[in-house]
Amino acid sequence: MKSLVRLAAALALSLVVLASVEPVAVHAQTAPTATSEVSRLDAILARGSLRIGTTGDYRPFSYLDKATGTYQGYDIDVGEALAGALGVKAEFVATSWPKMMEDFSADKFDIAMGGVSITLPRQKKGYFSTPIMREGKTPIARCADHTKFQTVADLNQPSTHAVVNPGGTNEAFARANFPNADIRVYADNTKIFDEIAAGKADVMVTDSSETLYQQKLHAGVLCSIHPDKPFDFAEKAYWMQRDVALKAFVDQFLHISAETGKTKAIYAKWFE
Repeated sequence: MKSLVRLAAALALSLVVLASVEPVAVHAQTAPTATSEVSRLDAILARGSLRIGTTGDYRPFSYLDKATGTYQGYDIDVGEALAGALGVKAEFVATSWPKMMEDFSADKFDIAMGGVSITLPRQKKGYFSTPIMREGKTPIARCADHTKFQTVADLNQPSTHAVVNPGGTNEAFARANFPNADIRVYADNTKIFDEIAAGKADVMVTDSSETLYQQKLHAGVLCSIHPDKPFDFAEKAYWMQRDVALKAFVDQFLHISAETGKTKAIYAKWFE
């Protein structure tokens, strides 16, 4: 009997001790709430316009006719078609190669079009569409000098007067690969090839697609040098702000346009 009394007393004491202890709060880990942030694709649809950043100085991809204030070129036509597929207006926003990264970061446009090459620094800032063209850097010179500039070593000579446009991949390639050459920066990319034709520069190294186009414009005067075997590997694509929905739409548009022949017809207009 005494043992039962002692057990009851012990239990009572335990209850008193437990009652005196402050309860510990239990914090349930709440699941993150879904954000109501609007995707860029939705913002474009609501705005009613697709802002397309373009330089207007890179034929045949993008060229600004200053007399009329209108853009023309392969990527201009594709941009118009893309905006049409979205059901919005194409709004072309002027940028330049030296300022393109800055303008992109400042959100001055939704997508950059106009012969834009895929680069890792650009990839850090946004998304690229599926590539639209594979090519690389190759020289273009006067046809009489066609055999003089076959290799990078040929170009990397103090006697070589190479011309480049400022701020883009052409200048970067020239300075990295033929630093011993006399590299001259010419600001007006719409007239830069006239410098070679007039004998004021010897050569320019640029994207093979551009050399073929300029060869056609300057038939018998300027010649593209081994455009089928460029010095490096590069691809062109459309560079857009970081939005999964927008990228998915652009990629699907390009896929459908390729399968239906829409982009092939635009390509034939500007390159063939």
